Amino acid sequence: MLKITNFSKSYGDKAAVADLSLHIEKGQIYGFIGHNGAGKTTTLKACVGILDFDKGEIFVDGVSVKKSPLECKKKIAYIPDNPDLYEFMTGIKYLNFVSDVYGVSKADREALIGKYADIFGMTESLATPVSAYSHGMKQKLAVIAAFIHSPSLIIMDEPFVGLDPKATHTLKELMRDFCAAGGAIFFSTHVLEVAEKLCDRVAIIKDGSLVVSGTMDEVRGDASLEDVFLELVEDAE
Repeated sequence: MLKITNFSKSYGDKAAVADLSLHIEKGQIYGFIGHNGAGKTTTLKACVGILDFDKGEIFVDGVSVKKSPLECKKKIAYIPDNPDLYEFMTGIKYLNFVSDVYGVSKADREALIGKYADIFGMTESLATPVSAYSHGMKQKLAVIAAFIHSPSLIIMDEPFVGLDPKATHTLKELMRDFCAAGGAIFFSTHVLEVAEKLCDRVAIIKDGSLVVSGTMDEVRGDASLEDVFLELVEDAE
C-alpha cells in the first residue's frame, strides 16, 4: 500500500532523512519510532505530498507521490502532530468541508459523522466553533475527519498526544478494525508501550537513517520495545 524506496530529504546542508526504504502492506499497522528530530515527521509529510524530496520514490498503492500527487492524496488520510484546523468553522462545518473535498455523499457523511462523533463523545460539540475546542477535542475532530472519507491508507504523526485514556482506547480499536478490513496505517509515536501492543511491524530511525525494521517479534526479541529502542539508539551514537 505504501512503498518508500531510497527516500532522502535535506534542509540545506543537513540531511534530515537518508536513503530510507520501507514497505507498508494492506492490513498492517506499522509503527515509526525515533527520538525528536530523527526524521519521522519529514518522512510522513513527504508520504502525503506536503514535502518535496531530493531522492528516491514513494508509492501509494502503486502510484507515485511525485508524479501523481492528487491521485495519491485521494487514497490517504493524514493526521498531523498538531491538528491545524479551520478554527472559524464549527466542528460539523469542518467535517462537511472535508466530506465535500473527498466527494462523500450526503447520506454516507451523515451516517459516518454520526458514528464517529458518537464514539468519541463529540456529538454535542460539533455545533461549537473549533476555536473553542481543547487540544484533545481538536485531535478527536482530526481523527473523525480522517475516517469519514474511507481512505485506503492513514498516516498519523503522534496520534495519541492530547487524547484522554478513553479516546486513546477508541482510536486503537478503530485502527485495528480499519486494518482488519484491508486498510493500512503508518504512524509515528513516542508511546512505545502502545506501539508494542498495537503494531504488526515497526521501524526505528536515528538521525535520518534506518536502524532496524521488521515484525514486532523480530525487532523486540525477548526484550521490551523500550529496551531495544534505547539500546539501538545508544549503539548508533
